[in-house]
Amino acid sequence: MTKTAVILFNLGGSDEPKAVKPFLFNLFRDPAIITLPNPLRWIIAKLITLRRTGKAKAIYQQMGGKSPILNLTLAQADALEQKLNRSRKDGAGEYKVFVSMRYWHPMSKAVVKNVKNYDPGRVVLLPLYPQFSTATTASSFADWKKNAESAGLKAPTSRVCCYAADLGFIAAHVKLIKDSYWKASEQGKPRVLFSAHGLPEKTIAGGDPYQWQVEKTVAGIVQIMAVDELDYAICYQSRVGPLKWIGPSIDDEIARAGKDGVPVVVVPVAFVSEHSETLVELDIEYRRLAEKRGVPAYWRTPALGIEPLFIETLADLCLKAQQEEGTASFNGGRYCSRGLNKCPCV
Repeated sequence: MTKTAVILFNLGGSDEPKAVKPFLFNLFRDPAIITLPNPLRWIIAKLITLRRTGKAKAIYQQMGGKSPILNLTLAQADALEQKLNRSRKDGAGEYKVFVSMRYWHPMSKAVVKNVKNYDPGRVVLLPLYPQFSTATTASSFADWKKNAESAGLKAPTSRVCCYAADLGFIAAHVKLIKDSYWKASEQGKPRVLFSAHGLPEKTIAGGDPYQWQVEKTVAGIVQIMAVDELDYAICYQSRVGPLKWIGPSIDDEIARAGKDGVPVVVVPVAFVSEHSETLVELDIEYRRLAEKRGVPAYWRTPALGIEPLFIETLADLCLKAQQEEGTASFNGGRYCSRGLNKCPCV
């Protein structure tokens, strides 16, 4: 019986106060995040970590001292594993879903060993980053490849690079957005703010498809929502460092909504698991900013989590990916336009 190991990639997060510092260091020493060569990158990562640890600990304190992202990702993995094994045909083999975090435990070095012990006939790499970026998916793929080669894991491997415009993914978002949208409508026609994690402009200028894919996700949601003259904007959050980042920022869009006197519905369009960027930034910090700027109502749709439509989407992506070895988008080939040269699909 063929066994398939599915690897869910996510960012990770500190699981106790003393883990904040090493988590941040792991993040900033990643060459996909700070593109300087060593030892300069190591030094810069140390300096940024020292400067940001206190603020990060305060953020984690607002979440009870640790990030919920691991437990939430494990719940997604369990739901996906059950869905895959329930859906399989007789004799079609079994599925086991593993969680691999990029910057905190369980990280790929340990997960690769567990996968090797499972002895699968195929491995499917499935990022919980719907839109591909060199700073997220590509980094996770590269780290996995390095550790898989080191451990001697030689099972044929399929990689799902993105699912930014997958119809199931879009439908799952629309289902959650509509509830918040109609509640917000009680206080006027709302403006939907689709918020995604930002990136430096130079990253996008270098051919990274992330922003293009975020825009495709939003276009799909807007089309399916079918609201007459939907008022919406795409914006970006979580800026770090002195570089110029893509915009507009969510700060600016909240200020504009306050000036226009419209309620807002904030949609974390690139986050599928709750973590500090949603539970603290969106739910606490930007809610306060909205109140300060005179926004009449502030709603935030939840991350997709274990929404059945989303889990079904992930299962479909796994089944499609099994058909061929290599890297492909949700539609089985290259999705990005040709000018986006960081796209990994051939």
